[in-house]
Amino acid sequence: RMQEYDIIVLGTGLKECILSGLMSQSGKKVLHIDKNPYYGGESASISPLEQLYKKFKVPGPAKTMGRGKEWNIDLIPKFFMANGELVKILVHTEVTRYLDFKVVEGSYVYKAGKVHKVPGTEEEAQASDLMGMFDKRRFKKLLLFALNFDVRNPRTYQDMDPNKTTTRDLFCRFDLGLDVMEFTGHAIALHSSENYLDQPCLETIRRIKLYSESLSRHNPSPYIYPVYGLGELPQGFARLSAEYGGTFLLNRAVDEIVMDNGKVKAVKSDGKLFHCKQLICDPSYVPNRVRKVGRVIRVICLLNHPVKNTHDANSCQIILPQAQLNRKSDIYISVVSYAHNVASDGVYIATVSTTVETSNPEKEVQPGLELLEPIMQKFVSVHNLVVPNEDGKRSQIFVSRSYDSTNHFETECEDIKDMYHRITGAELRFGGSHRHQ
Repeated sequence: RMQEYDIIVLGTGLKECILSGLMSQSGKKVLHIDKNPYYGGESASISPLEQLYKKFKVPGPAKTMGRGKEWNIDLIPKFFMANGELVKILVHTEVTRYLDFKVVEGSYVYKAGKVHKVPGTEEEAQASDLMGMFDKRRFKKLLLFALNFDVRNPRTYQDMDPNKTTTRDLFCRFDLGLDVMEFTGHAIALHSSENYLDQPCLETIRRIKLYSESLSRHNPSPYIYPVYGLGELPQGFARLSAEYGGTFLLNRAVDEIVMDNGKVKAVKSDGKLFHCKQLICDPSYVPNRVRKVGRVIRVICLLNHPVKNTHDANSCQIILPQAQLNRKSDIYISVVSYAHNVASDGVYIATVSTTVETSNPEKEVQPGLELLEPIMQKFVSVHNLVVPNEDGKRSQIFVSRSYDSTNHFETECEDIKDMYHRITGAELRFGGSHRHQ
């Protein structure tokens, strides 16, 4: 007996789950399969703690680490911008009913060997040790300009054309020093390299505004993170999908993707045939449809102390701008702890990540690791960064990109929107949720 679906989704990574939820909600019949016995794919949360040691083939853990059950360790930790697109998607799909978010306690940037608080408001700029008096004044002007900026109202452009004026010119207009340009571009606008300086400034203005608006909603940082970690998200989406009649099958081998004339026709799993019109999947299900564009190193570190110079924050984000270390790409550190119910009491989980640029990736993240010493235990992984070979229009197979080295969801959100557009032909737009209009 053949089973027919509009869409089959392979893999329960965050991107697959969000798209699956959106499709179920819009009335599509969705089947969601994962070859693993757990949710989350590449971006799973590992629990209990013993499982993490096993996965990385490290002996342990010591008894002092508390009960294994108290741990939820994200393999790819990323923070949400409180006002960002992804949070809007979560609110729109109502998956937020199943989740609790908690504010991340600080946002920091590395300069000359030490971490400093990122100034995101006028008050913080005034107190910042990253700039002198004149730079503070200029930076505050830029901040106000970004906050008042409205694409629909040219009066807020201050005689610039946001689609033509480059970011470099914008920074020159406000007479910003190099130090201010660096933390603004990398720690506030979250650009991961220098390319943005010669691109139109509209995107950077939008990002500064997003940071500042996210901050004003939830001091002391613009970032939020789920209690119990990111593993809560795919499970929330599974519950959501079930409410709309979607089906989830975990721990099911995917034997074959059946094609007909270059177009997807069905998925064969455990000997059963499931027909579909479209297929959404992560790269691990279609290795022949993706290509490698780089590598990412991630080092998960367990600490029994907060990170130095972060005012004993229980959670924080630290960015090491590439120019500080003569690199092409930034290094990211995310810190969470028992305060988010992801570790046992008094323990911190700090993950250092970056795009690999040499044949010795571990040496590349050393400056990040030095900020975390002493480290109780390290778990190192290096993954290929892959992207789909084609847009999926012909085959109707839509493949997500692998997760990049950033420790926030802004780039992944672009991928979700792009995939949504290719799958449905429509832009992903949302006001509130439909149920509570």
